[in-house]
Amino acid sequence: MKELVEIVCKALVDNPDQVVVTQIDGEQTTILELRVHQSDLGKVIGKQGRTARAMRTILAAAGMKQRRRYNLEIIENFEQ
Repeated sequence: MKELVEIVCKALVDNPDQVVVTQIDGEQTTILELRVHQSDLGKVIGKQGRTARAMRTILAAAGMKQRRRYNLEIIENFEQ
């Protein structure tokens, strides 16, 4: 799932080398933290959050097959 999020996000942004996905595993839930360059944040979120919602929907559907819940968190980086 981590690779899936990376591939999709790298295709969307202008700075694909700054896309970082961190995976935090729990018992039944996996949190995927997505960090992108500040100027690419709007591209990843999309108009009214549609792009982010679509990625979360894909993760939820794929997670059902694995009986695992995936949460996508988009983290704002102010250090870049």
